[in-house]
Amino acid sequence: MHFITMPRFIPLGFTLLLAFCLMRSSQAQEHGFSPIDAPGATATLAIGISPKGDIVGYYLDSSPPNSHGFLLSKGKFAPIDFPGAVSTFATGINLTGDIVGHYLDIGGRFHGFRLSKGEFTPIDVPGSTFTFANGINPRGDIVGQYQDGYPPFKTHGFLLRKGEFTTLDFLGSASTLANGINAKGDIVGQYQDNSPASNTHGFLLSKNVFRTIGVPEAPLTAARGINSRGEIVGHSTDTNGNQAGFLQNKSNFTAIQVPGAVLQGAVGTVATGLNPRGDIVGYYEDSAGNLHGFLTSKKLIEP
Repeated sequence: MHFITMPRFIPLGFTLLLAFCLMRSSQAQEHGFSPIDAPGATATLAIGISPKGDIVGYYLDSSPPNSHGFLLSKGKFAPIDFPGAVSTFATGINLTGDIVGHYLDIGGRFHGFRLSKGEFTPIDVPGSTFTFANGINPRGDIVGQYQDGYPPFKTHGFLLRKGEFTTLDFLGSASTLANGINAKGDIVGQYQDNSPASNTHGFLLSKNVFRTIGVPEAPLTAARGINSRGEIVGHSTDTNGNQAGFLQNKSNFTAIQVPGAVLQGAVGTVATGLNPRGDIVGYYEDSAGNLHGFLTSKKLIEP
């Protein structure tokens, strides 16, 4: 297993901070956001989208409240359940239709998985106590996170390429999570710092160099997905507890807020994935506390 640990913060640049200070919130729209709700589900979360527009995520049923992965393709839902699992979560899909995610076994342990041509393959980082697979690119490179098996049980990001695991750690971080990877091999995710406040920051890892992505004055920023154009989606929470998604296009940031979504709440709006043509997926909480997936496009949210 290889390790990548960068020696210091390398910010995206002062211009990024200025850009986010001038970030323009998407207007409350009656149109432009299509809700995604799996049939019979009590909650639906859309997480990943392929270049073809196929969407993966997971939903909760009502009795018992277990989680099932899903594939939404051409308007039709197909459940994804790892054989023998208590719950299954689908989180990433690539151009060829390979799907990654994680599942909970009957012993209470989480494992990653890859679903390719109808066959499931478990993914477990050696020596880990749990493994989540979060994203996959056209080459079959997979990113995610795992917890090591010794105190203080730190969480690390990982890259799985051609059967070999590489650990990804932002230097000085309390934890690192890798969430998405594009065709070029650029990786986005989040890390928690070691400050008393334990703030969370997004990151971009490109050509073995980490760069911080942080919304000014927001204690939490998470980068969730990146496409082949280098556009990034994620979410942030401000000091008042308001949560919104964001789209980063070069040095410009646009907020993503589903009309009718709660502001101060457990979820708000979260953008999780986007494809090269600019289709964006995520999920949001409505005023009744219910979770719904959504599909929109950068053409509809950018001014």
